[in-house]
Amino acid sequence: MRAQLRPALVILVALTFVTGVAYPLLVTGVAQAVFPSQAQGSLITKDGKLVGSALIGQSFDDPKYFWGRPSATSPFPYNAASSSGSNLSPTNPDLVKSVQARVEALRAADPGNTAPVPVDLVTASGSGLDPHISPAAALYQVSRVAKARKLDPERVVQLVAQHTEGRWLGLLGEPRVNVLALNLALDGK
Repeated sequence: MRAQLRPALVILVALTFVTGVAYPLLVTGVAQAVFPSQAQGSLITKDGKLVGSALIGQSFDDPKYFWGRPSATSPFPYNAASSSGSNLSPTNPDLVKSVQARVEALRAADPGNTAPVPVDLVTASGSGLDPHISPAAALYQVSRVAKARKLDPERVVQLVAQHTEGRWLGLLGEPRVNVLALNLALDGK
């Protein structure tokens, strides 16, 4: 037994060092060198002040801003320490009620808008932290935002187009709009 214990302890210490110290330091160093912005959390600053991250959504409820996807995190929306979805099935009555309430809130915020409500404006993402909405969800909100800011709707549509990101490498993912970046651009107008 003693003959087996010593090699086992040596391997435990060696693998702990390799997988717990050396590998994480190597990966962190490479990430900092090759992708410094992403390794730091893709932070967005405005006038030298940190305003958010391009990777984590934020709660906007003022009519003059574009609204993101609902967040299912707790105890508050977009809580990065509590990333989670609602885990409610599509047939769950609680999910149906919350979606209906979100549709009603969107309709009340822009009563003249009779377009179908895009699904990503009324359902939370799997993480509850999604910073993006679909171009359709952004375009759905143009009339409300333009009216609240007293802007020409066509100018707001142009901003949405300018902030629409395409598929990665032209193949993967879906076109999307980063809500924080779009709202910052609106504030700059």
